[in-house]
Amino acid sequence: MASLNRALLVATACPRWRPAQRLGLQALAGAAGPKAEKNVPYQRTLKEEAQGPGAASRGPSQPLPSTASVVVIGGGSVGCQTLYHLAKLGVAGAVLLERERLTSGTTWHTAGLLWQLRPSDVEVELLAHTRRVVSRDLEEETGMHTGWIQNGGLFIASSRQRLDEYKRLMSLGKAYGVESHVLSPAETKVLYPLMKVDDLYGTLYVPQDGTMDPAGTCSTLARAAVARGARVIENCTVTGIRVRTDDFGVRRVAAVETEHGSIQTPCVVNCAGVWAGAVGRMAGVKVPLVAMHHAYVVTERIEGIQNMPNVRDHDASVYLRLQGDALSVGGYEANPIFWEEVSDKFTFGLFDLDWDVFTQHIEGAINRVPVLETTGIKSTVCGPESFTPDHKPLMGEAPELRGFFLGCGFNSAGMMLGGGCGQELAHWVMHGRPEKDMYSYDIRRFHPSLTAHQRWVRERSHESYAKNYAVVFPHDEPLAGRNMRRSLLHEELLGQGCVFQERHGWERPGWFSPQGPAPVLEYDYYGAYRKRPHRDYAYARLLADEYTFSFPPQHHVIQKECLACRGAAAVFDMSYFGKFYLLGPDARRAADWLFSANVSRPPGSTVYTCMLNHRGGTESDLTVSRLAPGTQACPVAPAFEGDGYYLAVGGGIAQHNWCHITTVLQDQRFRCQLVDCSEDLGLISIQGPASRAILQEVLDADLSDAAFSFSTHQLVQAAGHLVRAMRLSFVGELGWELHVPRASCLPVYRAVMAAGAQHGLVNAGYRAIDSLSIEKGYRHWHAELRPDDSPLEAGLAFTCKLKSAEPFLGREALEKQRAEGLRRRLVCLTVEESPWTS
Repeated sequence: MASLNRALLVATACPRWRPAQRLGLQALAGAAGPKAEKNVPYQRTLKEEAQGPGAASRGPSQPLPSTASVVVIGGGSVGCQTLYHLAKLGVAGAVLLERERLTSGTTWHTAGLLWQLRPSDVEVELLAHTRRVVSRDLEEETGMHTGWIQNGGLFIASSRQRLDEYKRLMSLGKAYGVESHVLSPAETKVLYPLMKVDDLYGTLYVPQDGTMDPAGTCSTLARAAVARGARVIENCTVTGIRVRTDDFGVRRVAAVETEHGSIQTPCVVNCAGVWAGAVGRMAGVKVPLVAMHHAYVVTERIEGIQNMPNVRDHDASVYLRLQGDALSVGGYEANPIFWEEVSDKFTFGLFDLDWDVFTQHIEGAINRVPVLETTGIKSTVCGPESFTPDHKPLMGEAPELRGFFLGCGFNSAGMMLGGGCGQELAHWVMHGRPEKDMYSYDIRRFHPSLTAHQRWVRERSHESYAKNYAVVFPHDEPLAGRNMRRSLLHEELLGQGCVFQERHGWERPGWFSPQGPAPVLEYDYYGAYRKRPHRDYAYARLLADEYTFSFPPQHHVIQKECLACRGAAAVFDMSYFGKFYLLGPDARRAADWLFSANVSRPPGSTVYTCMLNHRGGTESDLTVSRLAPGTQACPVAPAFEGDGYYLAVGGGIAQHNWCHITTVLQDQRFRCQLVDCSEDLGLISIQGPASRAILQEVLDADLSDAAFSFSTHQLVQAAGHLVRAMRLSFVGELGWELHVPRASCLPVYRAVMAAGAQHGLVNAGYRAIDSLSIEKGYRHWHAELRPDDSPLEAGLAFTCKLKSAEPFLGREALEKQRAEGLRRRLVCLTVEESPWTS
């Protein structure tokens, strides 16, 4: 029997560079005793049936139907949950196809932990729904026990900041009915006597957390779905997705092809986990995920461990899962092993455990529960899991193909998120949108240039994996996958001390450091994989200063940027904004339907408006400018006849806006074009009381109130370059935006800075914008404003043309809400004294 301490000694005695194939359980067992087994620690799995007599030649478990309303591909946790919820919504003829047996891919070996508290209110609700399904609903429907065990969960705080994070989680959980308690080290010792607590600041205890059984849960889900009319077909490998192009040139799902025939269907849900990328390629859909080895070990019996809660020691990056009278030990390391060539024959399979990689988890586990130092290892589990660039699942309809939905990339959390996400996917398929705000999971959060870039996907997925247990600070930024999209002012601003943020692949100004340039360097994988870590990395050092829930050291610098904007003027590079032209015969009809405000005003007008969904939720806030037709095309003035509009939207949500508008145009069959000019135009904004005086020296137009009123735009010359100037403000001061051809950005910017030198003009970034706009009560989409907030609730009723008879998307829902009365409102609060006294 190998012990955890023996495993630690063997691993540390071996060279760190040794590949996994040379160092595994065989070497460890030979040195320490009997060989540890590679078996998952569940009383039953579906593996035995799959490997029974005749399994190799067995065909599909039942005949394929010729048609189906929905085909779910993949019989893991998310696939089974999606099928179950589709059936509960009354979808007739839904089919699940599994190439082997249910759970045979990655679900069968998962740890099955369920932690109810996360930093997002939406995730708390998703997890709560999963818990209801596995602990109550399925047993009531089928009479079968899913294997749910409620033994509680315990989060470990080894620092003051970690404890502060847990207190925030407790407050969020309280609002959503999740019982939790912050415990002192002494109280923690009473709850968990085997735990070392003398290095703790405290713990967060959630009594109703627990553990799920993969086989029990998935087989019960399948039975419940079949009882409602769904079909589950195992041993049926999908070989292709047939696509058709409709009369408007839109690609749509037509059929699913398998080794045993085809099924005509308008809708596919890709729940293939690690293999989701291969299924996506069948349909021409990019699925940004990577496969990695993910491991845990199961100990021998531990006296006194029975009924203890599951443990997450985030600072040690380790978890301890109760396994009867033993523990499963696992975590997230900085050097995970990539599964480079994903095999389509891998079924109920495991890898040899690389002890070099796993050592750090043993160290953390022994430190937290010292008895593990002399406890034997019963089995090891190292299987594949899929991970994504931001450690969030990939869900929703793919922008490349109508009717092709994603439900994959769950970052080893498919069991605990499966119920909530399966329910939302079912609503997505049925109604075109989920019920909750799922933007953070929506595949449309990524720009297509990123999802197609394998280096970006790999780097960001690695960093997200390695930092999975890190404290979530408000102003953290990634170090991986940077410098993908940059404005023409990037080098100019970098030289002036700009500290960049990353949004949607764009490098955008965050704030300006007086310490000089702090460039973002090539990703060093935090020193993993024999990469040499950067030394004296200025950007990383500045970022480390942000790791606080209090005011960071550079707060006074950002404060100066804000005060300069209020007292004189500030210039902001907003080139990362999404910029679209809406043109064509039906452009006006499309605009009237898409936008909540009246945007069909005379050319030269600019309107702040919202776009809504059919439930009246806000899908976006943006500005829409009515254009005058013309025949001479240039970047700031396209050639067109009839009606045309110029749309400017926050760059972090540009792809979401593009997909929303495109979907509405297709569904309504409007004859118009949406043209993306985001890369062709820069956006320089000058805001503050001195902005008129500054720009009057640069522009060849009269900027007086009479000649250039608020919420209008004009084509003007700026230092000899044609630009579109808009009089707008997002900080509550006098200001203009200059929409500039890409090649003209640098000379126009320099002319503005030269003119502003005598007026106190300063560079400023988005940290200042956030502060300035929140002072005025302005809303930012997906910060203060979400798809589950209506304009009426958000204080944006003025953006809705409800006084007219003009129909627009979401109007009926708003009218119903207004008639019934609001149940909630978004409000801004002010305090007379600072809540921070030190």
